[in-house]
Amino acid sequence: MGGGTGDMKVCMYYSNSDVRCQTMPRPAPGPGEMALKVMASGICGSDVMEWYRRDKVPLVLGHEVAGVVSETGPGVERFKPGDRVAVTHHVPCNTCHYCLSGHHTMCETLLKKTHFHPGGFAEYLLVPAINVDRGSFAMPDGMSFEAASFMEPLACVLRGQKLAGIRPGQTVLMLGAGISGLMHIALARSLGAGLVIAADTIPFRLKKARELGAHLALEAGPYLPEELKAANQGLKADLVIIGFEGFIPLALDCVERGGTVLFFAGAAEGAQIAKPINDIFWRSEVTLTSSYAGAPADCAQALRLIAGGAVPVEKMITHRLSLEEAQAGFSAVAQPMEHDSLKVIILPQG
Repeated sequence: MGGGTGDMKVCMYYSNSDVRCQTMPRPAPGPGEMALKVMASGICGSDVMEWYRRDKVPLVLGHEVAGVVSETGPGVERFKPGDRVAVTHHVPCNTCHYCLSGHHTMCETLLKKTHFHPGGFAEYLLVPAINVDRGSFAMPDGMSFEAASFMEPLACVLRGQKLAGIRPGQTVLMLGAGISGLMHIALARSLGAGLVIAADTIPFRLKKARELGAHLALEAGPYLPEELKAANQGLKADLVIIGFEGFIPLALDCVERGGTVLFFAGAAEGAQIAKPINDIFWRSEVTLTSSYAGAPADCAQALRLIAGGAVPVEKMITHRLSLEEAQAGFSAVAQPMEHDSLKVIILPQG
């Protein structure tokens, strides 16, 4: 990393209720690196997982990023100043056991060794050389920075559905219609799911789920399995996607024999599956699977899906805020029912 070129504003995270607009030196790129003027950066649900952040604060978060290349270091040939790009913070080595087995997001390099400096909630960030090489993507003409900032989260959704083996004609139940749930709904429709059902306890989310392609939007309660069968010719769901750990017991009651349950979202610290094994597996052939993050190929495909209108991400944005307003954004994501929030986008340039 090269030396600084003056100060810049950043959003410094201490806790969900303590987010401060501060200054720090603006990074300058070294060999293979590039500096990015951040135009849009989304707040992820993982950004407000305090138990996951508490031993690392204070820090600048933000990994759903799109912007303009402001400066490149020696050796960068793929990009030049002025290019519009979407970038992802975690990238794989492409040579380890996990990468060669197709599990790029389990790669030690992706999990622990790659990141932005300082983070997307800043006026500028440094894209390390390995991220320039395999985690930076030119934005299609006409795409907004806000839409491009969805590349990374949609890549996670896409990878999850791939690993769950989604197939055309399947019945898909999305438990939890927050921002990830809405992307799952729109993606499942675009991939040919026969019946897509959203379930949640928040009326605002159920309304948005219908707007974004859900065939049905139902209350996530004890009667859901029977309502599901009534809507699906007596069958439950072929694929159940869990967007909130509180829905785990309901998910296991809603999956059809031979079906799959995808554990997608991160859970609260210490959350467990409290269900007798025979109730899940005996005479059911049910598959429980999980996914984490997105690989570079998923990012490239996600950007194409956004460009093609298959997943109308801009319809999911509920808040657009400046760095100075970031505290309100974190509060909205941490307490969505109080703010009718789905996607909060930080616009560092004003």
